[in-house]
Amino acid sequence: MNHLEFEQESRSVRDALSAEKLYECMGISPELRAMGEEILRDLRERFAGIDERAEVNQLKVLHAMQKNRISAEHFNGSTGYGYNDAGRDDLEKVYADVFHTEDALVRSQITCGTHALSLALSANLRPGDEMISISGKPYDTLEEVIGIRPSRGSLAEYGVSYRQVELTEAGEFDYDAIRHALSPKTRLVAIQRSKGYLTRPSLSVDQIGEAIAFVKHLRPDILVMTDNCYGEFVDVAEPSDFGSDMTVGSLIKNPGGGLAPMGGYIAGTKECVENCAVRLTSPGLGREVGASLAVSRSFYQGLFLAPTVTAGALKGAVFAASLFERLGFRCIPDAVSPRSDIIQAVEFGTPEGLIAFCEGIQSAAPVDAYVTPEPWAMPGYDSEVIMAAGAFIQGASIELSADGPLHAPYAAYFQGGLTWEHAKFGILKAAQKIMDL
Repeated sequence: MNHLEFEQESRSVRDALSAEKLYECMGISPELRAMGEEILRDLRERFAGIDERAEVNQLKVLHAMQKNRISAEHFNGSTGYGYNDAGRDDLEKVYADVFHTEDALVRSQITCGTHALSLALSANLRPGDEMISISGKPYDTLEEVIGIRPSRGSLAEYGVSYRQVELTEAGEFDYDAIRHALSPKTRLVAIQRSKGYLTRPSLSVDQIGEAIAFVKHLRPDILVMTDNCYGEFVDVAEPSDFGSDMTVGSLIKNPGGGLAPMGGYIAGTKECVENCAVRLTSPGLGREVGASLAVSRSFYQGLFLAPTVTAGALKGAVFAASLFERLGFRCIPDAVSPRSDIIQAVEFGTPEGLIAFCEGIQSAAPVDAYVTPEPWAMPGYDSEVIMAAGAFIQGASIELSADGPLHAPYAAYFQGGLTWEHAKFGILKAAQKIMDL
């Protein structure tokens, strides 16, 4: 083969491997891809801002790891009781430094975000206390934890009462209503950063910080707990920077960086965190026990990657809003609003639209792409839910995933993507499914 023939063959090979050909091979029409590329040209400045915040957060995590002198020995793990597990203990110091709190509890024994929130509440509330949610209705799975829906072992069974203050129609804190809701029994105020299965806006760190300051001004003795799920590293600040006594989340969401195989965290005051440690294990043992087994490296490395992984997921959310608004669907938040978490809600108005969207996300997955998701009665929810998630870690919503309850307004809640490129493909695949209905 002479040089000219090789050049022709090289061009042929590279043409076959072009993004245009691969997208078409994987089911994306040239028209939809062209629409996506047009949208991306308009998002360059927005994406640059996301990258700038990711750089700050990366430096913040790196500084915390260096400050605590993390070494290879921290990855060894422990078994049995887990006594003197330096990797586990110093990871909690790293989290405390990242979130600028007095202390943190970061454990594989915390099974999910709901468990972390339940732990934080049950550890710091006592019979006769009252908790108030000032961000309206909490996420569905917390309803049984609180006792809004009767459930075995709920806070209500232990004599903890509950009330909630709705957000205003504009999705902001109702300060007059909060002032009137506080009572002598009020021990804890809960704030949920993300929208959950609601179509309200998610709350920004600044909004949460202002609400914390308002509550603390009225009653410095009241504890404030922030459900931070889906919000970590979206901003350069966290609710803990503004006085949240407990900032709570899941490691299979943003802070695990896609590598943590399980776990949750609670970052906050020493008193609150110690109460959580005792509740997690037992009185007299507290945080001294709890083997880390072989997950320490994944926890550290996942946290290290979390700022850039979150940035990719955030780009995916912005792109999804821009594309689906172009296709005529209502998106919450809309395409131009500032972002407070990685979740993008898209209202379809029909069960067929919601199901088709989730089928598209599933078909874009690296794992179980051949599976067709179906609605089912998922534990902790009050209606059937459809979930699409072909993930390396089961249920990891920092990975490309989408879900939604089968009731009006039939909204899909999209999040994740370990890389921006995968998030982009998943969004195009979901849009193609909708366009093909």
